[in-house]
Amino acid sequence: MELEQALHAARALVMADLAAGDVARADVVSLVEDAVAHRRWWVEQWPEGAPFVAGLVAQDVQDALLERYGRWPLCPVCTDSGDPHALDVEPELGPDPHWVCGKAGVVVARVGGLGGLGGAAAG
Repeated sequence: MELEQALHAARALVMADLAAGDVARADVVSLVEDAVAHRRWWVEQWPEGAPFVAGLVAQDVQDALLERYGRWPLCPVCTDSGDPHALDVEPELGPDPHWVCGKAGVVVARVGGLGGLGGAAAG
Protein backbone atom coordinates (compact mmCIF):
# COMPACT_ATOMS: atom_id res chain seq x y z
CA MET A 1 0.00 0.00 0.00
CA GLU A 2 1.41 3.35 -1.00
CA LEU A 3 2.24 5.74 1.83
CA GLU A 4 -0.03 8.59 0.75
CA GLN A 5 -2.91 6.21 -0.03
CA ALA A 6 -2.65 4.72 3.45
CA LEU A 7 -2.60 8.15 5.09
CA HIS A 8 -5.54 9.47 3.04
CA ALA A 9 -7.53 6.31 3.73
CA ALA A 10 -6.82 6.58 7.46
CA ARG A 11 -7.91 10.21 7.48
CA ALA A 12 -11.12 9.40 5.60
CA LEU A 13 -12.02 6.50 7.92
CA VAL A 14 -11.50 8.50 11.10
CA MET A 15 -13.35 11.49 9.65
CA ALA A 16 -16.30 9.20 8.80
CA ASP A 17 -16.43 8.02 12.40
CA LEU A 18 -16.20 11.57 13.73
CA ALA A 19 -18.97 12.68 11.38
CA ALA A 20 -21.11 9.73 12.51
CA GLY A 21 -20.83 10.99 16.08
CA ASP A 22 -21.42 14.59 14.98
CA VAL A 23 -18.08 15.68 16.42
CA ALA A 24 -16.27 16.59 13.16
CA ARG A 25 -15.89 20.27 14.09
CA ALA A 26 -12.97 22.33 12.77
CA ASP A 27 -10.95 21.99 15.99
CA VAL A 28 -11.43 18.22 15.94
CA VAL A 29 -10.45 18.01 12.26
CA SER A 30 -7.21 19.74 13.28
CA LEU A 31 -6.56 16.86 15.70
CA VAL A 32 -7.00 14.43 12.80
CA GLU A 33 -4.56 16.41 10.66
CA ASP A 34 -2.03 16.40 13.51
CA ALA A 35 -2.39 12.63 13.91
CA VAL A 36 -1.96 12.05 10.17
CA ALA A 37 1.15 14.27 10.09
CA HIS A 38 2.63 12.37 13.02
CA ARG A 39 1.90 9.00 11.42
CA ARG A 40 3.32 10.17 8.09
CA TRP A 41 6.73 10.35 9.75
CA TRP A 42 6.15 6.98 11.44
CA VAL A 43 5.24 5.16 8.23
CA GLU A 44 8.09 6.80 6.32
CA GLN A 45 10.40 5.17 8.86
CA TRP A 46 8.59 1.82 8.64
CA PRO A 47 6.85 1.46 5.24
CA GLU A 48 5.70 -2.07 6.09
CA GLY A 49 3.48 -0.47 8.72
CA ALA A 50 1.25 1.26 6.14
CA PRO A 51 -1.64 -1.20 6.67
CA PHE A 52 -1.65 -0.28 10.37
CA VAL A 53 -2.01 3.49 9.91
CA ALA A 54 -5.82 3.67 10.10
CA GLY A 55 -5.92 2.07 13.54
CA LEU A 56 -3.06 4.21 14.79
CA VAL A 57 -4.63 7.45 13.57
CA ALA A 58 -7.93 6.43 15.19
CA GLN A 59 -6.15 5.80 18.49
CA ASP A 60 -4.22 9.08 18.23
CA VAL A 61 -7.42 11.05 17.64
CA GLN A 62 -9.20 9.18 20.43
CA ASP A 63 -6.36 10.05 22.84
CA ALA A 64 -6.34 13.72 21.77
CA LEU A 65 -10.12 13.95 22.18
CA LEU A 66 -9.95 12.40 25.63
CA GLU A 67 -7.47 15.04 26.76
CA ARG A 68 -9.58 17.92 25.41
CA TYR A 69 -13.22 16.89 25.28
CA GLY A 70 -13.91 13.49 26.78
CA ARG A 71 -14.35 9.92 25.69
CA TRP A 72 -14.95 9.10 22.02
CA PRO A 73 -16.52 7.12 20.54
CA LEU A 74 -18.94 6.15 23.26
CA CYS A 75 -19.94 2.51 23.37
CA PRO A 76 -23.40 1.99 21.86
CA VAL A 77 -23.59 -1.55 23.31
CA CYS A 78 -23.51 -0.62 26.99
CA THR A 79 -25.78 2.44 26.92
CA ASP A 80 -28.00 1.09 29.70
CA SER A 81 -25.13 0.36 32.10
CA GLY A 82 -25.00 3.92 33.45
CA ASP A 83 -21.22 3.87 32.98
CA PRO A 84 -20.45 5.48 29.62
CA HIS A 85 -17.15 4.32 28.22
CA ALA A 86 -15.26 4.60 24.97
CA LEU A 87 -14.70 1.86 22.45
CA ASP A 88 -11.18 0.54 21.92
CA VAL A 89 -9.33 0.01 18.65
CA GLU A 90 -8.26 -3.58 18.05
CA PRO A 91 -5.79 -4.71 17.06
CA GLU A 92 -3.68 -1.98 18.59
CA LEU A 93 -1.07 -2.50 15.89
CA GLY A 94 -2.42 -4.44 12.97
CA PRO A 95 -4.40 -4.30 9.76
CA ASP A 96 -8.21 -4.09 9.51
CA PRO A 97 -8.82 -2.19 12.78
CA HIS A 98 -12.19 -2.38 14.53
CA TRP A 99 -13.94 -0.51 17.31
CA VAL A 100 -14.48 -2.98 20.15
CA CYS A 101 -16.33 -2.81 23.46
CA GLY A 102 -13.83 -4.17 25.94
CA LYS A 103 -16.46 -4.61 28.64
CA ALA A 104 -18.88 -6.67 26.56
CA GLY A 105 -16.14 -8.22 24.44
CA VAL A 106 -17.89 -7.48 21.14
CA VAL A 107 -16.80 -5.95 17.86
CA VAL A 108 -18.97 -2.91 17.23
CA ALA A 109 -17.76 -1.70 13.81
CA ARG A 110 -14.74 -1.37 11.59
CA VAL A 111 -12.82 1.88 11.95
CA GLY A 112 -14.72 4.12 9.55
CA GLY A 113 -17.95 2.17 10.04
CA LEU A 114 -19.61 3.89 12.99
CA GLY A 115 -22.03 5.69 10.67
CA GLY A 116 -24.63 2.95 10.78
CA LEU A 117 -24.74 2.80 14.58
CA GLY A 118 -25.69 6.19 15.99
CA GLY A 119 -24.90 7.10 19.59
CA ALA A 120 -21.15 7.36 19.03
CA ALA A 121 -20.73 10.97 20.14
CA ALA A 122 -18.14 12.41 22.50
CA GLY A 123 -19.19 12.79 26.09
